[in-house]
Amino acid sequence: MPIPSGTIKFISSLRQKKVRQNYHKFVAEGPRIVAELLQQDRYPVDHLYALPAWLQQAAAPIGVPTTAVTPKELGRISQLATPHQVLAVVDTPPVPPAIPPTVATNWSLYLDGIQSPSNLGALLRIADWFDFPFVFGGPGTADLYNPKSIQASMGSFLRIQYREAELTTLTDAFPDLPVFGADLDGEDIYHVTPPPAGILVLGAEGPGIRAGTQVQINRRVTIPRAAGRTTESLNAAVAAGILCSALRR
Repeated sequence: MPIPSGTIKFISSLRQKKVRQNYHKFVAEGPRIVAELLQQDRYPVDHLYALPAWLQQAAAPIGVPTTAVTPKELGRISQLATPHQVLAVVDTPPVPPAIPPTVATNWSLYLDGIQSPSNLGALLRIADWFDFPFVFGGPGTADLYNPKSIQASMGSFLRIQYREAELTTLTDAFPDLPVFGADLDGEDIYHVTPPPAGILVLGAEGPGIRAGTQVQINRRVTIPRAAGRTTESLNAAVAAGILCSALRR
């Protein structure tokens, strides 16, 4: 039976942040991400839409509503340029009222106005790789549930605890936690002895960390350029990977 036009319209509308927020739902696509979704319970899967070949190979768990679709139908509801076998409509979990106290004993990323959803997704993967269990999105940061964020995270959004927060909320709650900031004029990250826990602040590639956030930082670090190089800056995700690696060494 064809997918009702109202269902197609609704799934397509989840491209918009306001619709995702109103209905507390988002879309995740592709066999790998969907397989991980079906193996956890923090993000309930509302409905699966999949090609028959995928359904034969990876049967959906009992209790998950599932609809077999044609490639044409999948293309109509997909938010990818090239649809890939299966699409899940997923419920967003409620945000816990309090910031977990374990932030005090771990490394966290704080994203200060990272506007690119793809960069946000890549940063979640980096946090996952280097065991930064918490990522906080400051004002102006892209939406976690943007389709590009979800796809770029490659499933890391399922393992990282992400929430929106002001940096002052964190520094007020954890006043003894060191706050490092990525800054071109900071000290060489390779000369720093990393503490066991802290917050690493990353700004957008052009403007960097905003002035209002800078005042909360108590240690500025940089990635040294090779001698003679004049490149202005690194991609935010590339810089994050290098800094996280250095802080975890």
